[in-house]
Amino acid sequence: MVTKSETVSSFVQAAPPGEVDIKALAPSEVQSLEPAFKKYNEEQYTTVKLSGSSQTVIVSSYNVLDDGRYFDTASQTSFEVDHSSQTASSAQSYTLDSRNADAIQSLLKAFSAAATEHFPSSTVGVYPTDSDSSIAILLVANKYSPQNFWNGRWRSTYVFDPSSKSVSGTVKVDVHYYEDGNVRMSTSKKVEASSSSAEGIVREIAKAENKFQEELNRAFSTLAEGSFKGLRRQLPVTRQRVEWEKIAGYRLGQDIGGGRAKT
Repeated sequence: MVTKSETVSSFVQAAPPGEVDIKALAPSEVQSLEPAFKKYNEEQYTTVKLSGSSQTVIVSSYNVLDDGRYFDTASQTSFEVDHSSQTASSAQSYTLDSRNADAIQSLLKAFSAAATEHFPSSTVGVYPTDSDSSIAILLVANKYSPQNFWNGRWRSTYVFDPSSKSVSGTVKVDVHYYEDGNVRMSTSKKVEASSSSAEGIVREIAKAENKFQEELNRAFSTLAEGSFKGLRRQLPVTRQRVEWEKIAGYRLGQDIGGGRAKT
């Protein structure tokens, strides 16, 4: 029989972006849910602020240390994370030990600049993989608009091979719209590219992500105009019409793309 802890853990794993509020649902279960919160935070690239800094850093399986702490290559800092409260503490100086340290810094500089250009708010992380033979490039952009009844998250994950100068990865978008209904979209796109420089790799990634955003915008437009209406009866149980035009009006695809500005 499924336990209460297992049931609540499943709520954590399935929570839409910006809507992890298990404390209100089961306050007595919070401590026992630490593994579930850890898994959620690492998979969703939860961001935390370090003490004395206004910048956010990523929590992921790519930058976790053997002792359970995490590290950030940009600030050269390691830190502890309280996964239930999504807060960082005990920041310490950290020196990256990697044969690809120079390539990591080059990619971090180029990818951070591109993220600033394309997203109004995002967090970037670049780390050596476990084998130190390749480099993980991560980006997360959250956009929460509870006053308009929607939240969304854009996650980019790439692995760069310095020897072949190639990169492969996935972009994932998760949007939850919950006014006059409950609609959630979770989609992804694989990306592959190659270039001889960090700047070239980032340019290829930007092209692929811009194309994906355009595809999302067209999809949302199509859904708002016709397909969404066919998903439900003409009048829902409430006997009130769903204002489908609001879905297009909020421009969810473009907004969760971080309002990505095309180059």
